[in-house]
Amino acid sequence: MRVAIRKKEKAAKAPKERRLITVRDYERRAEALLSKMAYDYYRSGSDAEQALRRNVRAFRDYVIWYRVLVDVAERDLSTTVQGFPVSTPILIAPTAYHKLAHPDGEIATARAAAELGTIYVASTLATTTLEEVAESTSAPKWFQLYVHKDREFTASLVHRAEAAGYDALVVTVDTPLLGRRIRDEKNRFDLPNGLVMANLVAALADRPDDSSLLSSYVAQRHDASFTWADIGWLRSLSHLPIILKGIVRADDAARAAEAGVSGIIVSNHGGRQLDGSPATLDALPGVAQAVAGRCEVYLDGGIRWGEDIFKALALGARAVLVGRPVLWGLTVGGQAGVADVLRLLTNELSRVLALAGCPSVRGIDRTMVARG
Repeated sequence: MRVAIRKKEKAAKAPKERRLITVRDYERRAEALLSKMAYDYYRSGSDAEQALRRNVRAFRDYVIWYRVLVDVAERDLSTTVQGFPVSTPILIAPTAYHKLAHPDGEIATARAAAELGTIYVASTLATTTLEEVAESTSAPKWFQLYVHKDREFTASLVHRAEAAGYDALVVTVDTPLLGRRIRDEKNRFDLPNGLVMANLVAALADRPDDSSLLSSYVAQRHDASFTWADIGWLRSLSHLPIILKGIVRADDAARAAEAGVSGIIVSNHGGRQLDGSPATLDALPGVAQAVAGRCEVYLDGGIRWGEDIFKALALGARAVLVGRPVLWGLTVGGQAGVADVLRLLTNELSRVLALAGCPSVRGIDRTMVARG
């Protein structure tokens, strides 16, 4: 059975008069626009969704010890990631199936990132090819990679990303197999007619023309035998810097730095993999300490406010990546909606900098946050 991607516009007109001034406002509007299947896919976590809630709740456990009598008339939110200047320390996390949210899909998201002067991480499971995303804007962008059992196919994705002009590989390491998403199972989640996993079309060419088979087929392709010994192989495939996404342990972070990776994203896959995993904010200080500056550290998971970003930067992140808030913006307004959400979070962070007595994101330090 096929389920509509978006509800009929008539059914979504009621909340139009509400101003969209928080991420939660965007989520409510997006929920009104999306089908239950699509909303649950974006919104849900694995199993009992404890990790999903834990990610969000962890930010409430920390308070900001603000400074006073500091000149904050002007605030500088710019920084660099992997040597690229960005106007804000808010990057766009890799998330799948953007055309579920809006017909312009990943191209709208990439263009919004370019508009705001930040970086978009394109997903392997995109509904637009990585080449089309790369051609949509000349701004720096990264490609997220799942390592497949078919190593030749994995290598082909790397080569395609390098040829298309991507600036880094973000290798997801917390997905030897997919976590159980109960909402998706109950909804029998599947891509509606007309949408495909565009980067995987060649790999799926020998399958029957029935998209109901695609999700389970792709899930079976993840390589559960992928280990630290394979990082060298990945590095040999291209000149792109490698960023590992999905690390929460300090010893794993130290091993990643020793392996010569360029970055680590402290992440539990948005609470969609191991439900018993720690909140990423709680894992961040140990990872940052273990890395000791040998590679850059980023964080995703649970970010809903500018204060959340400030706390992550104080605890050791160079930048953060946001996923679901971007999807809500994309659903509501395509490129303009994504740009609005990024601008909203950036403005919130700027206000927090002023109220915390910190004129620059580069001046945020560990003394400024503590558990409440």
